[in-house]
Amino acid sequence: MPTALRLQEITSDNFETAVGLRVRPDQEHLVAPVVKSLAEAYVHPGVAWPRLICDDGEAVGFLMAFFDIDWTGEGTDFRSGLWRLNIADKGQGRGYGRFAVESVAAEIRRRGGTRLTTTWHPGADGPEGFYLALGFRPTGETSGGQTVGVLELG
Repeated sequence: MPTALRLQEITSDNFETAVGLRVRPDQEHLVAPVVKSLAEAYVHPGVAWPRLICDDGEAVGFLMAFFDIDWTGEGTDFRSGLWRLNIADKGQGRGYGRFAVESVAAEIRRRGGTRLTTTWHPGADGPEGFYLALGFRPTGETSGGQTVGVLELG
């Protein structure tokens, strides 16, 4: 069980640790590698919020949130949520994913938001059960072939 969980900003000191995180081999097709997420964070400053998930100082995962993106590109639907979640192979099933979602929810609330949006690959091998168990509900939308889900934070 997690003991001293915290999020850590990605810096030059922990960059190699971050990009070295790997999910289980059978999950690699479900989530982008951390290095791609960090490249996206670089080109979306102010929107992307990449963080290492650490337990007692050891990196056990990576998350990247997004804040106030124009979801439809029409200037009428701005959303915040969880963009990426990578829990290291040996850290799965220990509550790190739940901690990540709760941390993003807390940051969205801190910024005045009331909903957390995320996407996941559909199918039996995807993380849908994890997200549904946390209270996410599918919106009926898809984004890039992924299911869009929302968690009400109110």
